[in-house]
Amino acid sequence: MQAAIPPGPEEVRSRGLPPLWALGALCFLIAAVLVGLTVGPTHISPWMIARSAFAHLFGLRSPLSQQDDAIVWQIRAPAVALGGLVGMMLAVAGASYQGTFRNPLADPYLLGVSEGAGAGATIVIAFFPAAAGTELLPLAAFIGGLVAVALAYLLGNSVARTGGAGALILAGVTIAAFMTAIQTFLQQRQSDTLQQVYAWILGGLSGATWHAVLLVLPWIAISATVLIAHRRILDVLSVGEEEAGSLGVDVRRARVLIVVAATVGTSAAVAVSGLIGFVGIIVPHTIRLLVSSSYRAIVPLSLLVGAGFLILTNVLAETVLSPETLPIGVVTAFFGAPFFAIVLRRTRWVGL
Repeated sequence: MQAAIPPGPEEVRSRGLPPLWALGALCFLIAAVLVGLTVGPTHISPWMIARSAFAHLFGLRSPLSQQDDAIVWQIRAPAVALGGLVGMMLAVAGASYQGTFRNPLADPYLLGVSEGAGAGATIVIAFFPAAAGTELLPLAAFIGGLVAVALAYLLGNSVARTGGAGALILAGVTIAAFMTAIQTFLQQRQSDTLQQVYAWILGGLSGATWHAVLLVLPWIAISATVLIAHRRILDVLSVGEEEAGSLGVDVRRARVLIVVAATVGTSAAVAVSGLIGFVGIIVPHTIRLLVSSSYRAIVPLSLLVGAGFLILTNVLAETVLSPETLPIGVVTAFFGAPFFAIVLRRTRWVGL
């Protein structure tokens, strides 16, 4: 099943990246970072945070108390940094999948990434509970996501030798169902770990550390760089495989490279944050509706807006029921489900 991108204005308002929108997205991200650093049970002004950052940068004494300094730089700042990295990766991966598969409903979990990561994490939590707080958990989730997509790609190619997008999507759905079955079986066999498994699945950044940030930074940086470099190719792929081939694009090679980059980055992101859905739907479509339908604008803007969006979502998750913390996946689903329905209604299906 394959769908066309929802119809927009007859003329794209900008084929490149509009400078004003780029500046606006950057300001949005800066504002989100400030909110993430200042909002919480202990209010610390942006001015004091800026002075503290200057002091740390030049080896001076921080104007904040020892407790406030620890709150800002050891609790809030890692959550902001990790939320920004995860948000930008999920958003740009969603945009890339939508352009590659010409499916406006595609998101980073299209090919079973989330289910594979969930199965990998469940294996660790169920059979190695003592290692659940170590690097083994994100490593298992990362490998699980990659294995799921590799199986989906092999299955898709065995069905359609041409590597068609429709076959790959259906293969992803099949592998996702299989990974979900494995995860459910393990949960039933190890019912005492259910709460811990569900806590990871629903996603969260409250336990973010600088170590986790450094752990995923190289993977996300490389993946995002590859996807940005292929934003023009995404514009060509979005018009159709035959048209792209006639313009000299090696469709199969381009699709493999984009899917691999998006999948590796997404696997790294969910490995440290849990399963956070709908970011790859909300952010790219908002940019598409407000700015441009060209991926030369959507991809770079998704990086900035996706980072800011998840930072603000995390702030909302931590404050709406304070002192309790909502799973961030619940908050994104609260906004994402209605948005998904709107996109579905706007979509014109062009094939089955």
